[in-house]
Amino acid sequence: MADEDIEAGGGGGGKKKLIIIIVAVLVLLGGGAGAFLFLMGGDNSAAQEDIVIEEAEPVNLQAIYVTLQQPFVFNVTGDMQQRLVQVNVQLMVRGDRNETMAKQNLPLVEHSLLTTFGAATVEQLRTPQGQVEVRKQAVDTVQAAMEKVTGKTVVERVLFTGFVMQ
Repeated sequence: MADEDIEAGGGGGGKKKLIIIIVAVLVLLGGGAGAFLFLMGGDNSAAQEDIVIEEAEPVNLQAIYVTLQQPFVFNVTGDMQQRLVQVNVQLMVRGDRNETMAKQNLPLVEHSLLTTFGAATVEQLRTPQGQVEVRKQAVDTVQAAMEKVTGKTVVERVLFTGFVMQ
């Protein structure tokens, strides 16, 4: 009988220990799963932050000016005679990557600018407002051409660094 009491008492204590071990394992598993999900969620938001940074990158990058070595020389008609115009141009880009793309595609940029300048009139080029309009057209033309080739607009501004009309 004493053996039965010991077995009964030992069996009850074993069940309690088993329940405590099961609860402890469940708590550890739950905590581990929670930590895993928290860390995975943190990595995901970090990836989303990287995406946002990449999209916002061009705005934060330093402006770089790409000088076109040869001035653009072209004729414009108006006032019953032709006028000769010479324009020196620099391209403003943001970041080394855009600078490289602009330099690699200079023939395309020059062609786009010549097309725009060739469509200008003497009346446009005489006034500062007209020159601003031609610059805006030049930016739009260059950006459209660069986007077709590179998938990015690349050039932010077209600047006239020299302008002579005779």
